[in-house]
Amino acid sequence: MDPVTSIRPLLAIAIPGLAALAILLLNNREKLRDTVSPIAAVAMFTIVASMAPTVLSGGTIDLRLFEILPGIDFAFRVDALGMVFATVSSLLWIAAAIYSIGYMRHLKEHAQTRFFACFASSLAAAAGGAFAANLFTLVIFYEVLSLVTYPLVYHHEDEAAWTGSRKYLVYLMGASKSALLAALALTYSIAGSLDFVAGGLLAGGNATAALLTVVYFCYLFGFAKAAVMPMHAWLPAAMVAPTPVSALLHAVAVVKMGVFCVLRVVFHVFGTGLMGSLHLGIATAYLVSFTILMASVYALTRDDLKARLAYSTVSQLSYIVLGAVLLSPVAMVGGIIHIAAHAFSKITLFFCAGSIYCASGKRNISDMAGIGRRLPWTMGAFFVGSLSMIGVPPTAGFVSKWYLTLGSMQAGDVAFLIVLLVSSVLNAAYFLPVTYLAFFRTEAEGSPETVREIPMMTIPLVATAILSVSMGVFPNYFLALAEGVVR
Repeated sequence: MDPVTSIRPLLAIAIPGLAALAILLLNNREKLRDTVSPIAAVAMFTIVASMAPTVLSGGTIDLRLFEILPGIDFAFRVDALGMVFATVSSLLWIAAAIYSIGYMRHLKEHAQTRFFACFASSLAAAAGGAFAANLFTLVIFYEVLSLVTYPLVYHHEDEAAWTGSRKYLVYLMGASKSALLAALALTYSIAGSLDFVAGGLLAGGNATAALLTVVYFCYLFGFAKAAVMPMHAWLPAAMVAPTPVSALLHAVAVVKMGVFCVLRVVFHVFGTGLMGSLHLGIATAYLVSFTILMASVYALTRDDLKARLAYSTVSQLSYIVLGAVLLSPVAMVGGIIHIAAHAFSKITLFFCAGSIYCASGKRNISDMAGIGRRLPWTMGAFFVGSLSMIGVPPTAGFVSKWYLTLGSMQAGDVAFLIVLLVSSVLNAAYFLPVTYLAFFRTEAEGSPETVREIPMMTIPLVATAILSVSMGVFPNYFLALAEGVVR
């Protein structure tokens, strides 16, 4: 099927970019400024959704802008893998835009114009990465995403924000300016191109196994946003940011850009055949299995709710990579759809953490006894998000984990099946006590009577909880895209 040439990929990137500019221009007109993000989010999602029929029918949408060097273009291509990432990020921006207005207004946060402008810019960068046609374009938007989210992490401008944002930048920019840059140069030297190729750009080359192994691990650790240990420490450190930013970092744009880039490398730079022949898949599988289990253990020890969610994210991201590197078709489908399953569920959990903080000022789980009776919608949504992270039907997490477990058996390695089962038990161990404490423990003496739901925050978190269940019941859209990638 011939590629369709269209300007729509560029429009999907331009809308949040123009929204950021409009927000800056409307600095002194707060009510008008705050309406920009939700309107832009709906427009962006509409454009992304309009490209879905072409991709689902097996086609691609291309847009080549200009040539940088021979074999290196600044170009866009909308394919099945890119549509998974773009659909998730554009859809969840609608909920995040509304939630952010409620959060920032309730806490009377400073620098709201900068916050909303950077938030919109980060969605433009995420869309650019999703629709990148080659490694050059992908890395450009990957770097832009790091830069525009830095002010969000540093938002509170205190000592904790400085420490967290510095670690954020050192890890992400340090890895990309060393390992990632080396990987790009070596790839161009070997292949003479940086284009994504079905079956793998490097698959037909004559480079030595040792060199290809070095290139692969430079990509794996250079894309530090994927948070594979030991490149994960930036992610818990970024918890100093406001909760809507944490939701953006941990559920939608930043971490998903990391695992999306790793999946691009596995599927379209190396290819599953080359990954298998070099035994890179099995090596990576053991590495990410360690990340899955260790991050879950760290999460168990954290009393701060956002910190527990942060380590949960480190663990859950490696499910996505594990699915891809097991190299069995079913596991690869499971890894790809876990991008969406994790996004819907984890953004719900972070929204709930922010709702609890805004309503009660509480951050620590040990202080949340009985809060479910004051915030039933928030804690009900938290319970739904938790079930999805554990993998309980009929939630989205069950679908992706089902495919991952079947895929690990298809790959013929019981060790990874055990990892998935043990990690699900650990998920239950650090999520379910939060709900139990909130609904079934007696509230502490002297708790304020004013704790109640904040509608502008509660509505989006209930909506994303419903999305988590809806994807579990109707997974066909994401399954069709994932099967399109594997095919």
